[in-house]
Formats: sequence, C-alpha cells, structure tokens
Amino acid sequence: MTPNEISGQIIDAAMHVHSALGPGLLESAYEGCLAFELASRGIPVQRQLELPVIYREHRIDVGFRLDLLVADLVIVEIKAVDRFAPIHEAQLLTYLKLVDKRVGLLLNFHVLHMKDGIKRMVNQLQKSGS
Repeated sequence: MTPNEISGQIIDAAMHVHSALGPGLLESAYEGCLAFELASRGIPVQRQLELPVIYREHRIDVGFRLDLLVADLVIVEIKAVDRFAPIHEAQLLTYLKLVDKRVGLLLNFHVLHMKDGIKRMVNQLQKSGS
C-alpha cells in the first residue's frame, strides 16, 4: 500500500473510533482504540515508538515517542485538544524528519465531527524516498 492509501485507512479507522467514543477522553484511549482498529483491518501498527536524536553520530535518547507508526509509512500523532496549535504541527514535522518518513497525520479527537480534526502533513525534506 502507498502512504496515501494507508492515510485513507487511518482516517476511516479514526472516524469509526470517534463515532464510537465521541470527544472527551484522554489521548491514550484514542491511541489504543485506533491501534486496535487498524490491527483488526490487518494493517501493521506500532505504538509509542521510541525516537532518539542522532547528534554527532551518537544516539541521544531524549524521550520522544511516536504515538503510532502505521505500515512503516505514516506517522500518526493523536491529540485531544480544543484546536491544533503551531507546536503540534512542528512536532509532527520534526518526527517526520527524524525518522525520514514522508506523510504524517495529526488527529484531534476533541472535536464534534472527526473530519474537523484531521491534518495531513508532508515532509518536503525526505531523504530516502520511502
């Protein structure tokens, strides 16, 4: 599957989760349910993937964690906030660059309609082409 196809599956799964749970829960609840929904569809998903920074050829563990890495192609950052802030977009772009992935999704479950809580982002500086 391509990153675009995976993104479509993630968005569809997020809409199912949001329809079932609605807004008002913690991010971790949505993360767990979304991971379950994707896995039940046969889509590989990794949760809370540790993300080190490589500085001067040394691995520095600074506590970064990806919420979800789906099919080793798309990073998903889950939020439960009133609205996205610039720091949320910066966080996702940084993660995309650190793991050299092209596509990421910010998903905010604290919305009335899930379609209003989706932001797709693209890493323009990707090195590997994956």
